[in-house]
Amino acid sequence: MPSATPRCLLVDEMDKGDVDLPNDLLTVFEDGVFDIPELTRLPEDLADVEVQTYDHGGTVRVHQGLVQCAEFPVVVITSNGERDFPPAFLRRCIRLQLPVPDKERLRAIVEAHLGEEALRAADDLIDAFLRRRAPGELATDQLLNAVFLRTGGVDLNAEGLLDAVLHQLTGAM
Repeated sequence: MPSATPRCLLVDEMDKGDVDLPNDLLTVFEDGVFDIPELTRLPEDLADVEVQTYDHGGTVRVHQGLVQCAEFPVVVITSNGERDFPPAFLRRCIRLQLPVPDKERLRAIVEAHLGEEALRAADDLIDAFLRRRAPGELATDQLLNAVFLRTGGVDLNAEGLLDAVLHQLTGAM
């Protein structure tokens, strides 16, 4: 039995997925149903299968491998812009471009994730992050990791630890 309330589906970094994924999603969204091939091939006496859901031990009965929506999910898709998506897919999307965070935005992110106390210890790390950052080469979570380590008592100046935490994501370390 499908959930009577809408769910949220996160497809993270879709541009790194299968090239057919956007069109496959369009088909699911238009039809409101998809099949699980491994379950559709089961013999008739196994037509009803209990499948675990993500929400902490819940299960749902899937009949003959078909999953049908009672309510469509809210779908959030992230992309790093490494690949273009089909126009038919993009027409159905509300696109949000997130700017690269500046120093004030990074301070707000640190405070939101790690608290005001962590923010007091973060200014030099934010400056180091900004000096090292080039598009696509450092991620904001690396800064959060560095601040988290420092607030936990780790000396980031020891043995090149800061270099290891704020390493470029492209190319060799």
